[in-house]
Amino acid sequence: MRVTQALALARSQGLTRLDAQLLLCHHLQRPRSWLLAHDHELLPPAIEVALRDDFVQRAAGVPLAYLTGEREFHGLRLAVTPAVLDPRPDTETLVDWALQWLSGRTRPTVLDLGTGSGAIAIAVAHARPDAIVTATDLDAAALAVARANAHTHGVVLECLLGSWWTPLGGRRFDLVLSNPPYIAADDTHLAALGHEPQHALTPGGDGLDALRTLAAGAALHLQPTGAVILEHGFDQAAAVRTLLHGAGLVAAQTRTDLGGQDRCTGACRAG
Repeated sequence: MRVTQALALARSQGLTRLDAQLLLCHHLQRPRSWLLAHDHELLPPAIEVALRDDFVQRAAGVPLAYLTGEREFHGLRLAVTPAVLDPRPDTETLVDWALQWLSGRTRPTVLDLGTGSGAIAIAVAHARPDAIVTATDLDAAALAVARANAHTHGVVLECLLGSWWTPLGGRRFDLVLSNPPYIAADDTHLAALGHEPQHALTPGGDGLDALRTLAAGAALHLQPTGAVILEHGFDQAAAVRTLLHGAGLVAAQTRTDLGGQDRCTGACRAG
């Protein structure tokens, strides 16, 4: 099978041309520009077999990042496995806001709750090497991925095993960040996300349980004038602002993602 035939096979199975090209590049360890100049190149038999399998899996909804083993996030290439969510570009909104909030602060302490691949924590630590960054997750396999990604990018990341605030005791931080599960149990989008860890996508019910837990514990784990920024669903901003204000935090604000949808809400602890 030649490169052009592999692309045609992928398209016949419902894959986008970009996905097909990226899978080819992954297996051939070549840039996309090489494909354009070598569309009649004959593929080695082992790569042909691997590609056919990947095309079937991708057509079945397996995230591309699970097949290539990596995803770019905030300019960093991260290892990704089925133990963690496939990082979304919209989550970069949270990182950008966090870095803006940290501007001008010296050696800030930052906490990422439910870190998964470590995308948020590592992006912050990479941009702010002076920050003291802690990450938690209830899944040991996810923490292993986060540790490996931190090592790859040369950042120091304290990783703690446990659910939300549990492994932290009475520790306080300047900034708390989280992209928790927030999809409601009856949301039709869940059906298309069956290959990703469900506990990282939905807490069940109305989708707000994890956000309730995070809001309720925030004031106890923030330094005076510290802040918390939470990612949430496009229709949950008002509910999250209410939760944060109800927990004693002030000045809640919401920011939109790349598509203009409400995506992150933050609030401060009163001094």
